[in-house]
Amino acid sequence: NKVGPYANPQEAYEYYKLPYCAPDTQHHPDSPGGAGRWNEWKVHTMGEHLGGHALRHSGHDILFLETKSDAEKCTTKPLTAEQAKQFSKAVQHRWFYQMYLDDLPVWGMVGEMLPKKDTFSLKEKDDLERLDHMQELNDEDIANLHPYVYTNRNLVISYNKDQIVKVDLTSDPKSLEEAKEGAKLEFSLHVQFVETNEEFHSRFDRYLDHEFFKHPIHWFSVFNSFMMVLFLMGLVALILLRTLKKDYARYGLIHDMEDGDVDDDEKEAMLHDKVEDAGWKQVHGDVFRAPSLLPLFAALMGTGWQLVILTLGIILFAVLGPLHGEVHEERGEVLQATLICYAFSSIVSGYMSGKFFKEYYPTVARSGKTAGQANLWQATMGLTVVLLPTVTVLICSFLNGVSLVYGTINTIPFSVILKLFFLWVFVSVPLCVVGTLLGRHANKGSASSFPCRVNAIPRPIPEDVPWYGKPSGLIPLAGLLSFGS
Repeated sequence: NKVGPYANPQEAYEYYKLPYCAPDTQHHPDSPGGAGRWNEWKVHTMGEHLGGHALRHSGHDILFLETKSDAEKCTTKPLTAEQAKQFSKAVQHRWFYQMYLDDLPVWGMVGEMLPKKDTFSLKEKDDLERLDHMQELNDEDIANLHPYVYTNRNLVISYNKDQIVKVDLTSDPKSLEEAKEGAKLEFSLHVQFVETNEEFHSRFDRYLDHEFFKHPIHWFSVFNSFMMVLFLMGLVALILLRTLKKDYARYGLIHDMEDGDVDDDEKEAMLHDKVEDAGWKQVHGDVFRAPSLLPLFAALMGTGWQLVILTLGIILFAVLGPLHGEVHEERGEVLQATLICYAFSSIVSGYMSGKFFKEYYPTVARSGKTAGQANLWQATMGLTVVLLPTVTVLICSFLNGVSLVYGTINTIPFSVILKLFFLWVFVSVPLCVVGTLLGRHANKGSASSFPCRVNAIPRPIPEDVPWYGKPSGLIPLAGLLSFGS
């Protein structure tokens, strides 16, 4: 599958980027007839491509329950200075390789930095265990060390009846050979089948983060905290409703008076109970005014709702794993589900942006700062369609360019880019357009949902305010209050 530094799994290269030799089997590229499958590409899904998987046939010839008396061997040609430098760099930077057998991943270290072969002794153990104790070496630490490469690998395949349950890979410390110019390295792979009683459905459990899952979840405490938050929110809402109910009624009467829809009794009662607004109540006619860039703000609102629905959809997909298969059992399954959920959730972004635009457009029209509703809602629809894809494409293009320059396997192939483009054009864009139209025409003819009318002339905001009234003071205090509690 890949090789790369253990400290940075995102920097991954094809396995045969290192000067490993091809196993001397029927799949060898020089086999008679040229029918070898060595380095043959496996068919990948879009999720596997986006996840950085580049699976090729390793060339090893492994048949189920067939244990060969002799190990599969191959010998490299004398290493050139460049090839020896590649092995030296891989060992120095703690490179590891990853392979898959029956969709089960196995890992192994390329080699070790050691002083001399006759002065060290290493206990043979699973390479996955050895990876947990890897440390990056400094330049002064490697002054007296030399790169040694593991040449003998032992593959233990545990099976239950006719199903492979577990795969373990160990590297023999006695097989360490120094990677230097002119050296010939003989690599061998020993395969052993061992019967086990472990069930097939639990074969991926050993790959999960047990340090995270071993802690029990205190559901009662979670439920108690959740109910406390709901109670406090309801209490605050009730207080605000009782406090502002008379104010909302008074504001409505004032605007009805301006329209001439109030009789003399209501007018007299309002004049009798007239209260001078103070503080934040003075801006009650401006808080629901549309932002200066309404189409962009509506597109951001719709995109945010789409991301919320997308996140909930992925969580639901993962929770329903027992029904369709656990998400950690298939490479790229989460990314594949993310693409599908994004495409179908586009209707949500269109609907919410269109609805938001419809609610706030009348405040723009009354101010006279508009070039026509048709132009604005079309701009809203266009921004909703291209906003998130544009940002994503720019970031991915930069990362793809870096990957292309360094030759890693994380480069997205052109065929995958073409599939993503078709998915966006033929699924996401039409659903977003339909959603925008539905949101624009939702509740047509109904009254505004705002509790009070928006003033036609914006109220001037004083500039001479204390430090805590300026954005530089309000923003940190708002974040400190929410996160500090």
